[in-house]
Amino acid sequence: MNHHQEQTPVILPPAMLGMLGGGQLGRFFVVAAHEMGYKVTVLDPDANSPAGKIADVHICAAFDDKGALLKLANTCEAISTEFENVPADSLSFLAETKPVRPSAYSVAIAQHRVSEKNFLKHAGLPVAPFEVINEVEDLPNDDSDIYPAILKVARFGYDGKGQARVKNQHEAQTAFAQFEREECVLEKMLKLDYEVSVVLARDVQGNVATFPTSENSHLNGILDVSIAPARGRDAISHQAQKLAILVAEKLAYTGVLGVEFFVCNGELLVNEIAPRPHNSGHYTIDACVTNQFEQQVRAMTGLPLGSSRQHSSAVMVNLLGDIWPEDADSAPEWQVALNNPMLKMHLYGKQQARAGRKMGHFTVINVSRDEAIKQAMQVRAELKIGE
Repeated sequence: MNHHQEQTPVILPPAMLGMLGGGQLGRFFVVAAHEMGYKVTVLDPDANSPAGKIADVHICAAFDDKGALLKLANTCEAISTEFENVPADSLSFLAETKPVRPSAYSVAIAQHRVSEKNFLKHAGLPVAPFEVINEVEDLPNDDSDIYPAILKVARFGYDGKGQARVKNQHEAQTAFAQFEREECVLEKMLKLDYEVSVVLARDVQGNVATFPTSENSHLNGILDVSIAPARGRDAISHQAQKLAILVAEKLAYTGVLGVEFFVCNGELLVNEIAPRPHNSGHYTIDACVTNQFEQQVRAMTGLPLGSSRQHSSAVMVNLLGDIWPEDADSAPEWQVALNNPMLKMHLYGKQQARAGRKMGHFTVINVSRDEAIKQAMQVRAELKIGE
């Protein structure tokens, strides 16, 4: 790993940028890049991917398809990714000829819970007590104070997938068997005061722009509501920013990074890192001078970062497939949301609504955070979210 300051030429519009992944994060990236005058090639195996549908070029192929990767490398000036399960090998392959930001190294750490926990621990960042589980013998006895705990598969778990709550060794053994004895992390379950996250951007020179800390609540393991700026003590929000910057520096990171925290007994613990724009940063689209996706474009092209100043309080609410009617041709009653003049609606253009699938989000902005919360929760209730 070389940590020397790379002297990189700035990539200006109308250059072609490459995006691995065609979901909603990729779609917002395409929108931001287009606004700035760039062209975008999206690589994604889904013919109907939200980002692929609006990209200049959609290479419909697997993420490890050598021919597709070669095409991406030959036609794009720089490449980024929108989700951490892109094979790190693909990123390394692309990085041989083109700038790939974030690096394969940082994506590989974030996509593997064991690497992630060990990285955070060795970097001196506060994390919940955990054990690495490679075989049944690694599961602690009932008298261990790690219980009650959460057993998490080390690879490819997100939005609550590949996780089980366990009260004792027996339950942990059962869950481990269900996860087919794949490498896991056993993490102590803590009583949380609340959860926050920080989204930041770090450029090639190491300059950082952090967005205001957001306060998050989840439903069935999936983000439900984000409030920005977070309520609670300012000291906690400031400390979260400091820790997030430390994570980015220790990773020698270039790009947009999301860092999720637990607040326990007034103390912050790092929960997870996401090497990409983050769901809890969607409020930046409507409430900040520069949104997280424009920062992603700027970081990957070597441009200076934009201002991350927040000009309005904001509350973002996720719209999951659960609220769509059974009848495939109909949609939720959007009128109740669109009647609010301070509400910004974002639907992702996904073909099919499924329970737990992120179909869109809305953000209510206001001068007053309390008023934004009140209005957002009112629309959330009218759309029957969480019922």
